[in-house]
Amino acid sequence: MLAFCSNDYLGIASDPRVVAAVHEGLDRYGLGAGAAHLVNGHTRAHEELEETLATFTRRPAALLFSTGYMANLGILQTLTERHDEVFEDRLNHASLIDAVRRAGVHVQRYRHADPQDLEQRLSASAPQRMRLIVTDGVFSMDGDLAPLPALALAAGRHGATLVVDDAHGLGVLGERGEGSCGHFGLNSEDIPVLMGTLGKAVGSAGAFVAGSATMIESLRQFARSYIYTTAMPAALAVGTRVAVGLVETESWRRERLNQRVARLREGLRQIGLPPGPGGTPIQPVLLGSARAASTVAAALYDNGLLVPAIRPPTVPEGTARLRITLSARHTDLQVDRLVETLQTVMRALPEDTVPQPLSNASQNRDTIAQGDISECP
Repeated sequence: MLAFCSNDYLGIASDPRVVAAVHEGLDRYGLGAGAAHLVNGHTRAHEELEETLATFTRRPAALLFSTGYMANLGILQTLTERHDEVFEDRLNHASLIDAVRRAGVHVQRYRHADPQDLEQRLSASAPQRMRLIVTDGVFSMDGDLAPLPALALAAGRHGATLVVDDAHGLGVLGERGEGSCGHFGLNSEDIPVLMGTLGKAVGSAGAFVAGSATMIESLRQFARSYIYTTAMPAALAVGTRVAVGLVETESWRRERLNQRVARLREGLRQIGLPPGPGGTPIQPVLLGSARAASTVAAALYDNGLLVPAIRPPTVPEGTARLRITLSARHTDLQVDRLVETLQTVMRALPEDTVPQPLSNASQNRDTIAQGDISECP
């Protein structure tokens, strides 16, 4: 199968240098960490990776978590109390939504990527409460970017703290691959709390939170999703540190990835399918109904192409889609093969399955982005 669904955006997961580093780590540390970080699971390899991530993100400190889901849980549980307020984008990733819910705080979900709606909600809230603004940097289903500069300004005007989950921006955006913050030229004062995952563009596994030394120490001491779980294997930390170095120094990977994204978007336009709203490696093809998306995905599979159908409740009703993700490892010929096969498959769809018209699905997505739907999964 030719896969168009991996988050290994830069093709680093199988780089021989990363693989060799993991082998060296296995020889030195063995496989498992053996315990939680605060017992004896935290090794020199973990410490060095945290230092590398802090330097890479240009923040004073960083803390490793086993997954991005656990990192988001730790952030919200540690930084908020029951009477605090959290303002979150309606199309945030499920891990952020769950983290906010479990924190037991007062929640307001502002219209997708709408700083004006956020400002109005902040103005009407109680200033004496702790207030967090929580958003994805790159949204995982549509691939569009959050308006971080405007969100940072809103946070500054209202004394709120901006928290960014940059799982899909890290490595892909910015001159050095530093992510959404670098793309917009924002620093740690603009975005005090940054979460990044290591299992996407970095090609490894796990996650981290970067920020002030005080905030990181608070997470280390109080984040239950950090304290009460076994640490990342040290061998993985060794390999990840090498991978981060490749993200930062090998800009050709981002250049090649951007070329593939541009080629796909142009190809989709040529066959009458509007490309996604952003120029990131996440390129949704909106098909409207779950049946249409499943039918097209199955036909692509029969042609040797792995492109998953994303259906409700992962996305709102009427916005079922193919979620295409690209990698620097994809070739022009492979991208062209996807476009050509997709065109053939769409032409062969049964009449009662063809989206009528395709633009309706895109319009529905725009309606959701404007906040006309009060609740999105």
